[in-house]
Amino acid sequence: MILPEPVTTLSVGLALLLGMSVALVAVIVTTRRASSLILTIAAAIAAVMLIVVIVVPVDLPVGLALPVALLGSSVAVVGGNPLTREVLRRATGGTVRDGEHGGILLRTTPDDDPPGVREVLLGGTTIGYLERVATTLTILVGFPEGLAVVVALKGIGRFSELASAEARERFIIGTLASLVWASVIAATVRLAIW
Repeated sequence: MILPEPVTTLSVGLALLLGMSVALVAVIVTTRRASSLILTIAAAIAAVMLIVVIVVPVDLPVGLALPVALLGSSVAVVGGNPLTREVLRRATGGTVRDGEHGGILLRTTPDDDPPGVREVLLGGTTIGYLERVATTLTILVGFPEGLAVVVALKGIGRFSELASAEARERFIIGTLASLVWASVIAATVRLAIW
């Protein structure tokens, strides 16, 4: 039995509202207390929502589109932080220590002055939030080419800090995890409202 289009649109819209709400609560909870299980649930919800809007194309009315866009944007921006931290933790096996100023601590070489430990990639959390805001906006307004600008700006800004293998690895993995998360959520919203 095929449902009439208004019923399908309403059902998908309400499912997206519910999914985005649950995902937002999940990522907020994991921001305060890390939990791989809750992050996995949020990621699964995001994947299911994307699949739904691909399989069941809808054009949500403004009354549903606005809350879905606001919730989706929040999930895309806020959710990328705990997800990226978890991906980085798994990728590095917990061997990279966080610094006091939002960066990572790296051992210096004997040639460095002064030898010891230095903090690189400062402000990564703030940059990550800004990156996800820009990513979400470029996708929502229909300008995905803007992602190239975001990645280029980030790469140019961090270029001098990427001398060590640990910093390069963390930069690449963190950037990709953050961009993929924001892109999946933003694409879900974009497909549902346009």
